[in-house]
Amino acid sequence: MTSDERRPLRVRARGVAKTYGAIRALADVDFDLYPGEVMALLGENGAGKSTFVKTLAGLVDPDEGEIEIDGRPTVLYPSARSQEAGIVVVHQEFGSIRALSVAENLYLGQIRTGTVWRRKDLRAHALPLLARVGLDHLDPDTLVEKLSVAECQLLEIARALSRDAKVVIFDEPTAALSDHEIERVLEIIRQLAAEGRSIIYVTHRLPEVFRLADRVTVFRNGHSSAPVPIGELDVAGVVTMMLGRELSSVYPERDTMTDEPVLQVTDLLVPGLKAPVGFTVRRGEILGLTGQIGSGSNAVCRGLAGMVPVLTGSVTVDGVALDVRSRRAGIARGVAFCSDDRKVDGMFEERTVSENLSSPWISRVARLTVVSRRRERQRTSAIASSFAIDKRRLGTQVGMLSGGNQQKVVLGKWLGTEPRVLLVEEPTRGVDVGARAEVYQRLRALCADGLAIVVASSDSAEVLGLCDTVASFYHGRLQSIRPASEWTEHDLTVEVMHTEVSA
Repeated sequence: MTSDERRPLRVRARGVAKTYGAIRALADVDFDLYPGEVMALLGENGAGKSTFVKTLAGLVDPDEGEIEIDGRPTVLYPSARSQEAGIVVVHQEFGSIRALSVAENLYLGQIRTGTVWRRKDLRAHALPLLARVGLDHLDPDTLVEKLSVAECQLLEIARALSRDAKVVIFDEPTAALSDHEIERVLEIIRQLAAEGRSIIYVTHRLPEVFRLADRVTVFRNGHSSAPVPIGELDVAGVVTMMLGRELSSVYPERDTMTDEPVLQVTDLLVPGLKAPVGFTVRRGEILGLTGQIGSGSNAVCRGLAGMVPVLTGSVTVDGVALDVRSRRAGIARGVAFCSDDRKVDGMFEERTVSENLSSPWISRVARLTVVSRRRERQRTSAIASSFAIDKRRLGTQVGMLSGGNQQKVVLGKWLGTEPRVLLVEEPTRGVDVGARAEVYQRLRALCADGLAIVVASSDSAEVLGLCDTVASFYHGRLQSIRPASEWTEHDLTVEVMHTEVSA
């Protein structure tokens, strides 16, 4: 698609503004989108892009400005009007109802009152949609609560495909997906654009932008930039537009690994693995576990954390046996775990930053069940400084923070337990490029302090840029483990494809 100002616009926004108290979330935003176009919407967390997406979705009523859809002035608030105008959003935060089935979730809000759909009708309509997004292995009657994070994200995309939309907004659709699933999603988006639908693509993964987008609009401090054709940009230029400054390096130097073993895993077998695995992680080392959905990489992390039952094998920390059947025993032995779904497993959204930071070790600043708030403040303040969290926001609810700051809280809270091993799933999911670099720097700093870190990530660039050693998994088996310097993204992809063909 080539930009052509003579063609009619699908979406035209002028002077859109929104204020929350003293905070100017949107300031005189202009935005254009053509039929068949993929527009990347970029910016740091808190830059205003999420507020603008919510405005288009009818979730936010703007204070000023006008929006036209296909040349007609349109009021998009509340959300029912946005849907009537043909706008659908694939949200980063899953909107599925966990107690309902996959098929029931696909058609939520689309069955008219008084209409009766039989279960077999729902199944029949669900199957081709699930196949299109790579979920054909799922029984449509499966409850959503049994799905993985990645499967929930693909279900959100399938829900969007079930509607006949003019504009489809993808908000971080690949953040929880592996390379194989990402390719499927990008191909779906290309197909939607080829059908004449207009796509708004919100992401922090810049390589995807250059593979998919026709133009780029950057938000910063509530203001929108003029859209720029993707052919006129490079990664450095996009980062500078987003941050207002150059970012010298995303990944820190890998110079912390020693020869001293900290975590030793022997013949570990957990649900999700088809064969036992074994490895050693040394002091100052970051081991990356990577693979497609269901490959077993996340299962290893959860087994080591005591989150799933261990069927066989042994684990030691600093030479002492670890009882992997108990999460409590793991924490006591210095094993910290950060889930890939921070909102479910990693934080208390309605509690303050300080309360979240102290949650794993609150007993250490208490006597006879009475908490010393002075000691708690001292320790949480020190952790906040260490993780570049604004100490003035220690009393702020964590749910009000950006994704990057939430992730820093989720990681930082474990410092108070004096961990020896840190297990992290998807460390930068939903985190912008600036905060992503901060998270990487902090993980490497923890290595310098003597930690051994295990990262389970579906982002191959992240694994290769951050980790000292990389282990690839496929279909529940460890395929290969070797220094990160001996891998390339191409190697990881080729190895998985070769294994799949061989199988």
